[in-house]
Amino acid sequence: MKDGFLKVACATPAIRVADTDYNAGQITDLIGRAAEAGAKLVLFPELCVTGYTCGDLFLQRTLKDGALDALHRIAEATGGSGLVAVVGCPLEVQDKLYNCAAVLSGGRVLGVVPKTFVPNYGEFYELRHFSPAPAETGVIRLWGQEVPFGTRLLFRQEEMPEFTLAAEICEDVWVPCPPSTDHCRAGATVIVNPSASDEIIGKSDYRRSLMRSQSARLLCGYLYADCGEGESTTDLVFAGHNLIAENGSILAESGLFTTGLTVTELDLQRLKQERARQNTFSPSCGGYTVVPFSLPVEETRLTRPVAKSPFVPAEGKDLGERCETILSLQATGLKKRLAHTGCKTAVLGISGGLDSTLALLVAVRAMDALGRSRKDIVAVTMPCFGTTARTKSNAMTLAEQLGVTLQSVDIADAVRIHFGDIGQREDVHDVTFENAQARERTQVLMDLANRLGGLVIGTGDLSELALGFATYNGDHMSMYGVNASVPKTLVRHLTRYEAERLGGQARDTLLDILDTPVSPELLPLVDGEVVQKTENIVGPYELHDFFLYYMLRFGFSPKKIYRLAKYAFQGEYEDGVILHWLKMFYRRFFSQQFKRSCLPDGPKVGTVALSPRGDWRMPSDACAALWLNELESL
Repeated sequence: MKDGFLKVACATPAIRVADTDYNAGQITDLIGRAAEAGAKLVLFPELCVTGYTCGDLFLQRTLKDGALDALHRIAEATGGSGLVAVVGCPLEVQDKLYNCAAVLSGGRVLGVVPKTFVPNYGEFYELRHFSPAPAETGVIRLWGQEVPFGTRLLFRQEEMPEFTLAAEICEDVWVPCPPSTDHCRAGATVIVNPSASDEIIGKSDYRRSLMRSQSARLLCGYLYADCGEGESTTDLVFAGHNLIAENGSILAESGLFTTGLTVTELDLQRLKQERARQNTFSPSCGGYTVVPFSLPVEETRLTRPVAKSPFVPAEGKDLGERCETILSLQATGLKKRLAHTGCKTAVLGISGGLDSTLALLVAVRAMDALGRSRKDIVAVTMPCFGTTARTKSNAMTLAEQLGVTLQSVDIADAVRIHFGDIGQREDVHDVTFENAQARERTQVLMDLANRLGGLVIGTGDLSELALGFATYNGDHMSMYGVNASVPKTLVRHLTRYEAERLGGQARDTLLDILDTPVSPELLPLVDGEVVQKTENIVGPYELHDFFLYYMLRFGFSPKKIYRLAKYAFQGEYEDGVILHWLKMFYRRFFSQQFKRSCLPDGPKVGTVALSPRGDWRMPSDACAALWLNELESL
């Protein structure tokens, strides 16, 4: 439960219709198994104590009494389990029978939530037996204990208030205005739905979509437990389709026609952070009763998926679609800027590296969309002391294959003259030696754009902006930065996508560029080979992109990001290596804000961006001490 993680489970027992004693045994067995798995919350299906398909047997006193006895037995089974169990059962209150979710913990019933929307259409005829929930929250007595009864109940853990639970039952989530909407506005972070959803063709896809959308709208964790084996098959079949969703993502799902546990972890800190960030998520707490409960706070062993490359979708159809959308966003942004300014040309420096390659590919798309000649793109290669034959050749070859105008400007002599002007020795390979080359390249591009009536296209990416790995007023500056919100890990996928799309000789060139080590090529070569490799200096970009995503997107603490990184990259990086680069990330991120405070315009393509006019507004002189001190304590 530390760091806001809550291990949860959905359980589908194999039941016998109307055999409450047998069903109680199956349920208590699964409660024990959930506790062994470390779950702090386990949800069971609708009316699982009796079976959903009892029909008119629900009106029999024997079944109602048997259900109450079974519920008592199940409640007692939670006494030493250290979890909360939510169980579906029928319950008679003041001469009315209700379809209920009983919330159990510590050997007692914390509260009972009746079903609000009772369906009576198609295969459902629940109104024949059950009454809709009363409007007001009341109190009932069970085994000498007063128990809250009603739909507006919140169950909150005292040790970790982020865990605030509310319930709705089956049909409640299928209606236009589900009760869970008010539950979450009142503070619930976790919604449980004990359900009996019969299986028909196409329903599982719709059910999955419903869980995604409801959890996304409400910024919550959503557990959906479906009944299955043992229910009557007189007219219907139930498949036990259990789903656990969090803010639009399905974290865990059972197979159809299975029983047992579906287990994963919710990240409640993440949900709370999202609600705080989205000011349109408006709280409304009126009319709710908060029921406190206590659970031990323990370390949660993670099993939920944590992507190593959170900016990049999984391989497959989604990756191709995402790449096409991102490239279209970049190209559309540049297209608008070129059309608005009336520029005759688009000017950009090409190095044979990934970032400038992607910028060139985007510029080609933009010119094609404008119906203009690709010759209006002026690609400039500017070799100097650290340029390799491989990168220069790839840059020139790609420009020719794409049909753009190619210019080559050797800047070595100009840089040497500048060294003489400022008293810099050429054999001193310090930051001045490197940055003078970067600034000379930018001067060439800017002045060439003036001469050609052009717009300078920036090539720097989001990862470089986060780390400040750009020369101020050098490659840091342009007139429109098409890669400004594209992280390094995504640049590779976009370039590979374009390679496969273009095919032919362009594909071969792009694949060779992808195989080239990332380098600014600002230090002299040794035996013709590059010695300055970026990731040896600032660290692996896959780690830095991981850190950046969870810091900016969810505001996670350094300690939590470290924990997630260890989990995601286990077996690939030693813990000490991750910690070393995480410290460097925070030092550089804070110290280099001044470079981000004056960024050129550029299109946002994902949920994380660093534009000072939009997503990230931070003082350039903010102190990193709190964040670094937290890491030093690990």
